[in-house]
Amino acid sequence: MKGRGSTSTTAREPRRDDATDLRIDPAGYARGVHQVHSPNCDARPPGAAITLAVIHGISLPPGRFGGGDVERLFTNTLDTSAHPFYGSLAGLRVSAHFFVRRDGSIVQFVACSARAWHAGVSTWEERARCNDYSIGIEVEGADSIAYEDGQYERLARLLRALRRRYPLTAAVGHSDVAPGRKTDPGPAFDWPRLARLVRARLLHRDRDGRLPGSPAAVV
Repeated sequence: MKGRGSTSTTAREPRRDDATDLRIDPAGYARGVHQVHSPNCDARPPGAAITLAVIHGISLPPGRFGGGDVERLFTNTLDTSAHPFYGSLAGLRVSAHFFVRRDGSIVQFVACSARAWHAGVSTWEERARCNDYSIGIEVEGADSIAYEDGQYERLARLLRALRRRYPLTAAVGHSDVAPGRKTDPGPAFDWPRLARLVRARLLHRDRDGRLPGSPAAVV
């Protein structure tokens, strides 16, 4: 999902997941990360390998960062009368495996071993139903507002942890798997920066070796 807004970074207490490097356990849970269960998930198809990460951008209400409405949306507890925009979300059942807040803290809603409902109608490299084989990561932000330094750092650590546990080959935007339908995480998202932080060996390039507008960071 997308929105427009701004935020400022102030001194905060150390995040609970700062103490140790992120690791994904065999059940698909990130060690030390705050866990909030979302019912919006189901089993992956038998034998489906996790090879893709889909990066989303979200702000609720649109243009506002912080608060608990993203968590409420993913747990089906959002008061749809609380904001005019929320009427369009009534009855929506969505989730993501992870949510990276503006301060870089991470919330996990669905075990990586399960299928979160995040990508919708989607295709990557001619393979449909991205939810079957991907990890969904929502990053709190907006298409045209710069994401925070800490978000890139934590997202890179999360992707490295996922790569250690699963045969992950690429991280792409929601706009890459649902072009024309979705725009997030938007042009403000710095893919080359993420690739450097993940220590990627290359970026997804076109046949002429140029970076597309929303490149896939190979992890």
